[in-house]
Amino acid sequence: MSGAEAGTGPGAGSGTDPAGAGAGGAEVAGAGAGGAEVAGAGAGGAEVPLRVSTLELFFDLVFAFAITQLTGVLSHDVTVLDGVRVLLVFGALWWMYGGYVWLSNARTPVRTPERLAMLLGMAGYLVMGLAIPHAFGRDGVAFGLGYLTVVGVHTWLYQRVNRNIARVAPFNVAAALLIIGAGVVQGWAAYVMWAAALAIQQLSPLISRVRGRFAISPSHFVERHGALIIVVFGESVAGIGIGAEGHRVTVSLALSAVLGLALAAALWWAYFGVGDDERAEQAMLRADPAARPALALAAYFFAYIPMLLGIVALAAGVKQAIVNTGSTLPAGPCVALGCGVGLFLAGSAAFRHALRIGAERYRLAAAAACLAASALGVAVSVAAEMALLTAIVAVSLAGEGRVAAGGAGG
Repeated sequence: MSGAEAGTGPGAGSGTDPAGAGAGGAEVAGAGAGGAEVAGAGAGGAEVPLRVSTLELFFDLVFAFAITQLTGVLSHDVTVLDGVRVLLVFGALWWMYGGYVWLSNARTPVRTPERLAMLLGMAGYLVMGLAIPHAFGRDGVAFGLGYLTVVGVHTWLYQRVNRNIARVAPFNVAAALLIIGAGVVQGWAAYVMWAAALAIQQLSPLISRVRGRFAISPSHFVERHGALIIVVFGESVAGIGIGAEGHRVTVSLALSAVLGLALAAALWWAYFGVGDDERAEQAMLRADPAARPALALAAYFFAYIPMLLGIVALAAGVKQAIVNTGSTLPAGPCVALGCGVGLFLAGSAAFRHALRIGAERYRLAAAAACLAASALGVAVSVAAEMALLTAIVAVSLAGEGRVAAGGAGG
């Protein structure tokens, strides 16, 4: 896929901006024969960083609430069908979230109508979040109507920046209508309609190729997605409190809470503590502007999928483990813990690979070890499993550190 075609990615081909979104996301002041004159460019053509607004962070909080609602689906006995439901719902949520990120990357929502529209989009995500526990049952139609609201708001906002949204918006509208229909028919037909909705969106860039000029502001992209990871981590830590609600704070409960926090902190360290976010921004800045959308799709859309799903699965496992530290648990919660950490590590390895910013083999080996560690929670205790998972992450980071130090010395 070429760089221009890559801009037809998440949500609405959202990166494309033939009108000429300037560096840093500023609007084009006026295009001449030789191209667009960017209002946001500084002296000497240097890029002016576009920073994340508080309204975008507010939006992320509502989005994080929606995806952490998926932990409820996995908080009991995890089945294959539960996994399918989580993947389908997450796919729909994440696709349109990407569309809103690319939208705000093109222009910060500072005008009153834009802010009100963003708030309406947040309301759509809130309704979807409330409907997620029964999205394949009684609340399927409510979820679909919330999704249609999110799509409509995104289309209206984005056409103010790039009118080529009209070529891609029908795919998003069709997906929303299919999800509404799934809520009406339910049963196995609902799963088929959900799958068709996601396929329509994922394949839309191949059907309607929007070519033109566009720009990615690396500073904004990196900051926005880093903030999202922090927000989702925060929601997972809040799950510790939810799991412990109504129980006496004993030594066992405190130990399980600390182990859950340590495991989340280990994953935080794997992304922020080793400077992957900073190196990612530098990699995006060094890249040719025409290649940035492809990098953004590979690193911040596809690689983020296992990372976010990993946090969701981890939170579901910790929620069950918090009051059962010294005992074993059924395979479902234990697998959720191991798979959650493994998915995050595998996603971070894919993130590094996409941007060429660090070693991957230690994380992939650690991801495989985490899957095997699930057996410890079933055979010994869930506390032993959480301790082992934390140790696996720590050892993999230590190995990376030694390799990096050796490379620097060389």
